[in-house]
Amino acid sequence: KLSTSQRAQPPPTEPATQSSLRRNVSQPSPTDPAAESFSYPVSFDVRDLVTLEDVMEELSLGPNGGLLYCMEYLEDNLHEWLGEQLQSYGEDDYLIFDCPGQIELYSHLSMFRTFVDYLKRDGWSVCVVYCLDCHFITDAAKFISGALQALSAMVKLELPHINVLTKMDICPDKQGLDDFLYPEPKELQRRLANETGPRFRQLNRAVVQLLDEFSLVAFTPLDIKDEESITEVLYHIDSAIQFGEDADVKTRDFEEQVPEDQDQDDDMTMGEYMQGLRGD
Repeated sequence: KLSTSQRAQPPPTEPATQSSLRRNVSQPSPTDPAAESFSYPVSFDVRDLVTLEDVMEELSLGPNGGLLYCMEYLEDNLHEWLGEQLQSYGEDDYLIFDCPGQIELYSHLSMFRTFVDYLKRDGWSVCVVYCLDCHFITDAAKFISGALQALSAMVKLELPHINVLTKMDICPDKQGLDDFLYPEPKELQRRLANETGPRFRQLNRAVVQLLDEFSLVAFTPLDIKDEESITEVLYHIDSAIQFGEDADVKTRDFEEQVPEDQDQDDDMTMGEYMQGLRGD
């Protein structure tokens, strides 16, 4: 899960087009105290505040309990720690927070709701990007599970939300992909009925109806090898946080070249013009 944030900014001087909206994008900022290492440089790291390894060692907790403690500790120290980290960023900065993937951190704890609320109070426009591996579309029951997890995060965080099907470049079967981008309840129920036994029929119907009643879950495919796919995802994020909405349209002053015969036509009187139309 990623949270992209942009602080409210004054209108830029460049035209509001997708290609010209330049972003001062900072390095991603991990918020996972259980991470061992990152393959990319980071802006700031929550492990400077608390790490899962230290918590497990000092408090004799397991991985799950230790992670929950880390998140609660981060929430208790959010104002001091995150406020200090954000002081070095200004109006034109575009931040990406790389968040842990455990769904219980979003459905059972208040930490990330507190996190995004703090960002909003500090003047940032926030959008949640929920990443779901494309292999979830190979099985209807698995896809329903992923869709319910996305819905849980959407309801809990109450923010502009983009659901992304990742790793489409290695997706084994892209046929029928459109059925999962905008899930159709009847189609999902039919797939579930084919993959599960009759005793699950009522459960399948209830789960599908839940998704249908909210009508919030849709997905955007992401193929990192396809520039158009990346642009499409970025467009949805920009729309969600209204990035560039206040951009001014840039105009250029130029002298139009007027043909000589047109100059002569401009000197015609109205009477001469009407005579020309009548063929006189």
